[in-house]
Order: sequence, then C-alpha cells, then structure tokens
Amino acid sequence: MFNGIIYNTGKIKYLKKGINSTYIGIKTNINFTKKDIGSSVCCDGVCLTVTKMFKNIIYFYISNETLKRSNFRLLKINQIINLEKSLLYGQDISGHFSQGHVDTTAKIIKVNFIDKTWLIKLKIKDNKLNKFLAEKASISINGVSLTISKVYQSFFEISVIPHTLKLTNLKYLKRNSLVNVELDILSKYIYKYSN
Repeated sequence: MFNGIIYNTGKIKYLKKGINSTYIGIKTNINFTKKDIGSSVCCDGVCLTVTKMFKNIIYFYISNETLKRSNFRLLKINQIINLEKSLLYGQDISGHFSQGHVDTTAKIIKVNFIDKTWLIKLKIKDNKLNKFLAEKASISINGVSLTISKVYQSFFEISVIPHTLKLTNLKYLKRNSLVNVELDILSKYIYKYSN
C-alpha cells in the first residue's frame, strides 16, 4: 500500500527486454538493505518487487500483464522514475491509499501554465474507465497522488503545484506523453457493489 507522496526518484541504468517480460535496474539514493529484497516499491505508480540489489541499484522483474497495462513497454535507459517505498504502520497518510495496481495509461493532450502551476489535460486510453472519474476525486498519475480538477466528456484535468513538479518526474511531461493511471480504489469498489 502506498500514499502517492513522492520524495524520491531513480534513474534506469539497466534494461533487458524479453518477449513477454522486462528486467530493470534503477539507481536511487533511497536506502535499501538486503532485508528489502522481496518488498514492494511503487515505480511510476506500478507496484514492483525488489529482486536484488547491487550498490545503489535495485532490480525489478516486470511481467507481461504489467507491460500491457502501463507505459513500461516504452522504458529507456536514463529515464527518471518516481519511487515510493510501501507504507509503514503508523505512518502519516498525506495523499490517498493506492495499491500500485495500474488500471491503464493516459495521454497528455495539453499542458497549460497558470503562474507556476501546471494544468494538464489527459485522455484515458480505455474509455470504459471514464465512469470512475469525478471532480475532486483522487487519482494516481505515475504514482503521484493528485486531485482531478475537472472532468469533460473525453478528457480530464489535473493541477500540479511547483513543489510536486520539483520532486517528481511530472516536470518532464509534454504533449503526447504517456502516463500510468491508477483510479481511486474507493470509486472502483463503490461502483462494483452498487451495480
């Protein structure tokens, strides 16, 4: 379980793509020890399991299911990845509960600048998921907990403040960028049990 408050990023230093899987190594300043092998880390919104570590590089296996649902099929060497270790009991929850189970991707339609805030318009890949979008609801974009500011028929908007831009890879987004999306788990379960 994660809360989408990102303080750290990493850089992809190892990338091996197979037919139905990918293996990556991410260089990071986060302190990992041998005890962290087998633990979950949120990487750009995707919950991955630490398989090994060497010095300050942590390694992850990415399955075919994850590649199909996320933007990880487009990974490149030196790409910056948002990182969040799983929550500890008693830890403050400043964002919203997220699982790292990415639902789909979204394409950036447009980025507007209002003073130092970015207003980003996004279109979800799978239109059937639009029913889970609601104004003021939480959403995870590349693992970052954000609030939906407005919902239109075919796209939605989020506002990203300077502090979030400084700490995450969202500052590199531009038109046609593809981001990982995890919809609010509460909205998904409420919809399921009310229909």
